[in-house]
Amino acid sequence: GLAKTRMTPPLSAELAAELYAALLDDVLEETAAAALALGLEPVLAVHPPETVRMLAARAPAVFRVIAQRGSDLGARMSHAVAEAAAGGFDPILLRGSDSPALTASTLREAVDRLARADLVVCPDADGGYNLVGLHHPVSGLFSHMMSVSSALDEMLQHATDRGLRVERLEPGFDLDTTSDLAWLAAAR
Repeated sequence: GLAKTRMTPPLSAELAAELYAALLDDVLEETAAAALALGLEPVLAVHPPETVRMLAARAPAVFRVIAQRGSDLGARMSHAVAEAAAGGFDPILLRGSDSPALTASTLREAVDRLARADLVVCPDADGGYNLVGLHHPVSGLFSHMMSVSSALDEMLQHATDRGLRVERLEPGFDLDTTSDLAWLAAAR
C-alpha cells in the first residue's frame, strides 16, 4: 500500500508493489552496470529507513545502501546530494527508481554534460524529471512540490535564481499512473 499508490486502483496494492519491485530490479541492474562503466560508486538511498537491510540484500553487491533522511522527497534528495558531496563524490547523479527506460548512455551523457554545466536534468513527459546531475549541493534546488506537472519548471527556476548553468537531456518518462505503462511498452 506504499508503492505506486497512484496506480491503485485499477491495480491492487499487491500488484502495484510487485510492479514497483520489478521496476526497481531493472533500475538497479542498469545503474550498477552504468556506474561500473563510468567509474562511479552507486548508492541506493531508501525510504522508509527500516527497509535498508532488506533492500541491501536485494540490490546488486556494488551498491552502498543508505537510509534517506528528510521530511519529504525534496528534503531527502537535498540530503542525498549533501551526503555525496561530503563524501567527496563529483559528479553526483540522482535518478528515479520508477524510470526503467533511463539507460546507461543517458547517465554517461549526463556525466559528460556536467563538464560544462552546474546542473544536468532529464525531463519527464509529465512535467517532472527522472535524473539530476550536479557537482555540489544547491540550497533550495529541490524546494518545490513533487509529482506535479510544474516540478521541472520550478526546479529550473530555482536553478536560474541561483545562476546555475543548466543542460537538459532528451526527455524521458517515469511510471506514475497506469496510463504511463504505454510509454514503457513503446520503449521495449
